[in-house]
Amino acid sequence: MMPLSITFINPWRHTVRTFVLAIGFLFSQIGDSLAAEPRNLGWDDLVPLVTVGENPFEALDFRQKNDLAKLYRIEVKEAATASSFEKSQAKAIRDSLSADGLDADWYFAERERLMAEHTRQFNAPNPEVLAQSVRVPGYILPLEMDGVLAVEFLLVPTVGACVHTPPPAANQLIHVRYPKGYPLRGMYDPVWIIGELKAETQVEMVSYSDGQRHVQSSYVMTAFEVEQYQ
Repeated sequence: MMPLSITFINPWRHTVRTFVLAIGFLFSQIGDSLAAEPRNLGWDDLVPLVTVGENPFEALDFRQKNDLAKLYRIEVKEAATASSFEKSQAKAIRDSLSADGLDADWYFAERERLMAEHTRQFNAPNPEVLAQSVRVPGYILPLEMDGVLAVEFLLVPTVGACVHTPPPAANQLIHVRYPKGYPLRGMYDPVWIIGELKAETQVEMVSYSDGQRHVQSSYVMTAFEVEQYQ
């Protein structure tokens, strides 16, 4: 009779080997991610593609557009100061538009809708630039200092933005947190910020040359690094 041969399989050896392989793969992926070169962005890249849908004003002829614009000025923009003559003009314009089958009040409401949608989209973040390593150039508007180090600031596209001029659109401002701190050399010192952009609305009180104003930003970043612009 042939002797019976029994082979024992150690399940722990296979489990440990699988675990080691998985850890190795994980660290290789992290290494690849850290080694990836950040994508350079311009400020135009932060603006999404804007589409406001159908524009009912495009179907109107020149006279109808001009009549609506004049009626809007008299009845809305200058309603409190409109003269009797202007009010009579407004009535005549309404009658003319009505004869064309056009409801002036509906067009006024459409104007407000289009403007609101246009403003919303122009302030919205661009999803194409989120959750990836990026570099963005700009100027620092400090919000919080640690001695001479800026640890929280707004990155703005131009010198003096939000200080001497009305603020840019919300998607043209980045709220940056940088715990390491950047040695601020002045408002005319351009920098690169490096990190991942996130879509998050922030509102900050910013001091102007003639007072203070709330400024809204559409992006936030906890920067990996802040470098002087070269």
